[in-house]
This record gives sequence, structure tokens and C-alpha cells, in this order.
Amino acid sequence: MEAAAGRGMEAAARNSERAGAAMRSRAEVDATLQTAKLNPAELLPAVHCLSFGPQAGGGECCLLQLEPGLCAELEAGRSLIIRGEKDEHAVLCSKDKTYDMKIADTSNMLLFVPGCKTPEELKADQASCNIIHSQIAGFSKNYWELRRCRPKMKKLRTLLMEDPYEGPDSQKDQTSTFSKYTTEDLLNLIQASEEEILHQLRVIDACKIEGYWRILDFDYEMKLLNHVTQLIDSESWPLSKVPLCACLEELGSLEPREMIEHILLSYGRKYVDDGEVFFEMHEDKICRAIAQMLLQNAVKFNLSEFEEVWQQSVPEGMTTRLDQLQGLALVDRSLRPETIFLLKVEDLPEDNQERFNSLFGIREKWTEVDITPYIQDLCAEKQTVGALLTKYARSSMLNGVKVYNSRRPIS
Repeated sequence: MEAAAGRGMEAAARNSERAGAAMRSRAEVDATLQTAKLNPAELLPAVHCLSFGPQAGGGECCLLQLEPGLCAELEAGRSLIIRGEKDEHAVLCSKDKTYDMKIADTSNMLLFVPGCKTPEELKADQASCNIIHSQIAGFSKNYWELRRCRPKMKKLRTLLMEDPYEGPDSQKDQTSTFSKYTTEDLLNLIQASEEEILHQLRVIDACKIEGYWRILDFDYEMKLLNHVTQLIDSESWPLSKVPLCACLEELGSLEPREMIEHILLSYGRKYVDDGEVFFEMHEDKICRAIAQMLLQNAVKFNLSEFEEVWQQSVPEGMTTRLDQLQGLALVDRSLRPETIFLLKVEDLPEDNQERFNSLFGIREKWTEVDITPYIQDLCAEKQTVGALLTKYARSSMLNGVKVYNSRRPIS
């Protein structure tokens, strides 16, 4: 479908209410231009005379406004997919991006004219007929407008956490009635592009077990990690060079080899040296996981006591720091003694306003340093935390420090 364009076409189409006006002569066109008080010298010589075809009707055609990158996707033969269940707002996904879809009304009638030539094409084709008779195949008064948005990923974790993997010997896994999900299932259920979904699966350390994506039960994950860290300690391996083959050989009798490799991938960086596979263990991530294990069964923990127990609990040679817990735990320095408690960013609402309502329900006033880990993931493309705070919070000074509180009452 091509949209008819050009001032010559607009002039000829004006005042053409009569059904028999489709086959106009040049004299009739000139008379119409004179009635409209338009100077033919200011228009292209070629004129489109339009009439409604027998199949023309409103509501049957939809227009979609695409940015150049999405046009290139279609021209390259790739697909754009609309995703969303009945209770969800539809989004459009390319291979690697997600877009909100909104209907935009226009005051101008949009006409679909097959074979219509644009002013540029008419200028290039000097041999064009002076009067071109065209039939309108359809029309619309609105179009779908796309806006790049954050992929909606909270549902992905929610689905996978319905049935976390507790290990090969778990009776629960053998009798569970919860659904398990393949990549294709997740593509049908999650409002995000394929690349964004696969990236998020890596972020949450999901793994494929018998063709289905699973998240490890946290206790089972800690059991696997403990096996690995104890082996590293007993073998006196440097944390920067943990050999895969030796780990599989030593621990393969305790747990499935693919689970041992998965935990190494989750908590380390894989690399090859002299033909052998090694892992460089991520100190911050290991310390963070052990902190979560210590905090998950306590409502609040005395901060100084927690820091002492935490340091004693991590593998030898690792150093714990509070900045390793961003988006996982929150320190309350207003109490004496100071306390720390578990607050995971993935447990907070995905909607911007709901997220801020939840945070201001937990704490009335936040410093930018404290709140940033809990809203960083809400930032759209090229948006900053400062811009989010300006929109959803009100700033003030407290004891010489800038703090943020809610713009609206929190019930």
C-alpha cells in the first residue's frame, strides 16, 4: 500500500463529492483549481484524480508508523511480532527491541492508493501522464504509534519461580504440577524481544534442564556454591584460575556435572588457557549470595554484628563490602544500633509509579545513593535516575543532605 501524496493530488481531490467525478478532463481539473483559487503554476503538472474503489472501506486497514531501523528489519525479511495476553497492553517486538503501541488519531483522512506516485517520483518521470486516474483502496483516521520501552521482565522470573529446581533427588520436582517453560513458551508469554528474554535468562542465572528453563532453588544453589568454594579452599586454587575438569572430576559424584558447570558459570567468568577451561570467580557475587543467605531468615540484623558474621562466612581471601549489596539489602542508619534488612529490587513492582509508592511506603525519605539501586532498572533509553526522581519524587534538605520523598500521599 502506498499513500497518495503531493499538492497536485490534493488540489484535484478537493471538492470531488460527485461519484461520477472519477474520469475528469483537463478542463474540469483546471476549473476545480480556479474554484479553489489555486495557481496551477505552483503545482506539479501531473494530477491524480481519485475515486473510491468498490472494496474501499474504513476499519479494514491499519497503519503502523515505523522508525527507519524497524523498516530495515522488514525489508531484510525479518518479522515484527505483537506480544501480550488478553489482560496486557500490547507491545511490538523486533529481534532485540520492544515498543509500546498506542493509537494516534489524525485530523487528515489517510488514503491507501495502490500505485500512487509521490511528487519526487513524478518529477523524476517526465513522461508521466498529465492526468492520472487512481482508485482509493482504503482509508483510515488513525495509526499505531510505536515508542521504545523497557521489556516487561518481572513476569519471566515469576513464572520460573513457580517451580524452582531443587536438585535431581527432589521429590517435589518429580510430583510438581506447575508448568515448565521452553524458549518458545516464554516468547509467547513474555512481552519482550527474543534477545532481551535470552539476556534476562542469563542475568537471573536460569539454566536449561531437559529442554526447560529453570531457576535453581536458593538453598540448592547455595549447596552447589558451597561445594565449589570448599573444593577451591582444599586445593588452594587461586580464585582467578579454577579448573573446570578438576571440579567436575571431584564433585561429579555429589551433584550432576551440568549443575557444577552451571554454578561455575553463574559465579565466575569462563576462559581458556593453554587448551584447558578455567573460571575466574566473581568475588562480589559470591559475597552477595552469602549475605542473602544470612539475611533471608531475619527481619532485621544488627549491622555491626552482620558485617562480622558475613566476613567470617565468605571463602578465605574474599573481602566483604556493603556496596556489594546494592539492590539486595538496605541499611537503616536512623536507628541505634544501625540495622540492615533484605530488600530485593526484583521483588518490587515493575510499574514506575507503583515502584515509587512501594519504596516511599518502606521509607519516607531517601538519599539518592540509597534509592538509586532500586530505581536504576526503571530508566528508559537515555533516561537518568535524576530525571526519574524529578518526575516521581520531591526533594528537600535534611541535616545538609538532599533527600527525596513522595509527591503524593502514601496510604
